[in-house]
Amino acid sequence: MVTDQASMREALQEELRSLHSLGLYKKERVLFSPQEPSVALQDQTKLLNLCSNNYLGLSNHPEIVEAAKQALSSYGFGMSSARFICGTNDLHKQLEQKTAAFLEMEAAIVFPSCFDANAGVFEALLHQEDAVFSDALNHASLIDGIRLCKAARFRYKHLDLEDLETLLQKAQGFRRKIIVSDGVFSMDGEIAPIGQLVDLAQKYNALLLIDDCHATGILGAKGRGSHEHANVLGKVDIITGTYGKALGGASGGFIAASEPIIAMLRQKARPYLFSNALPPPITAGSYAAIDLIEKHPEWQSRLWENAKIFREGMLRLGFSLIPGEHPIVPVLMETAEQAQKMASLLLEKGVYVIPFFYPVVPKDSPRIRVQLSSSHTKEDLKKALRTFQEVGENLGILPANKETL
Repeated sequence: MVTDQASMREALQEELRSLHSLGLYKKERVLFSPQEPSVALQDQTKLLNLCSNNYLGLSNHPEIVEAAKQALSSYGFGMSSARFICGTNDLHKQLEQKTAAFLEMEAAIVFPSCFDANAGVFEALLHQEDAVFSDALNHASLIDGIRLCKAARFRYKHLDLEDLETLLQKAQGFRRKIIVSDGVFSMDGEIAPIGQLVDLAQKYNALLLIDDCHATGILGAKGRGSHEHANVLGKVDIITGTYGKALGGASGGFIAASEPIIAMLRQKARPYLFSNALPPPITAGSYAAIDLIEKHPEWQSRLWENAKIFREGMLRLGFSLIPGEHPIVPVLMETAEQAQKMASLLLEKGVYVIPFFYPVVPKDSPRIRVQLSSSHTKEDLKKALRTFQEVGENLGILPANKETL
């Protein structure tokens, strides 16, 4: 007799085989070095890293490492508790104050991750008489968080403000309305029109929540994010974000908002109430990261310059890119198979990138997503462009014998 466990095992194995055969199986590559512009495999093969969120090169910065070491010595490895029990120490409060001040918001609350922050914010603030208006391409964490609350859900077409306004006009009877958007859409590198979203929120008496995971630390004159980039500081009601990308690259997330919103999240946000507190070394390292960003605006300038150089070089070579300016640079391919082959050949030649295809992105736009860092040198960029050209010619994506950059 086949047991339920055996039946499930066979069904899962068949599903995994199907993923393999369709070319949709995700493989993890194991690194044996810190997260830097170049990373090492087990045989110490060095790869130029073009797929990291390490936008400002802070993941292995010595001052951040030292801050983490000091916190480890002073506070230990972990808190062994949720924040509201005995998991809050003074480092958490300092980081929350530092984050709020950096973003020019009233208050902030720290979560184990931004996924947890987005999973907790909607259920804590919204009820059946409320409504959420979400961009169709919002991050999975926002989608999952919205599913957990009882508010009515409206999805507007990606970056289509006319569609959003039509939905807002039809939803005048709700008690509380909230517009939700990524500040930067991670698969496309598109920057949301935050100023226009602010205008619509004010016009229809709605709140505005922005997920700034790919904006905090790098967008805006001082790196405060998409609200600074759009010159609407103080006009976005809720900002969620992460310390796991530009702000040191470790872990942890945050929500910044008004004092009453943050106070209610401390009372009701389930991931905050039922998860262990952020470990002291990560908390201290994240604080140090914000401190460094405030002192070194030249890192942001270098990042945007690198993004400009790479984008212009790829366009000159003849690659098809999603237009933009962000250091997320999607290089479009014709098929998922072509994207996977491109990534594989680039890896063989020492350039580490990841292919993305359906269901992560739409079926008609498989891609290689390149992510630049301020720590990439001009020689790194030249190597990347030369290697993309060589592989592109080998695969027939580019015409042969073009002038080498």
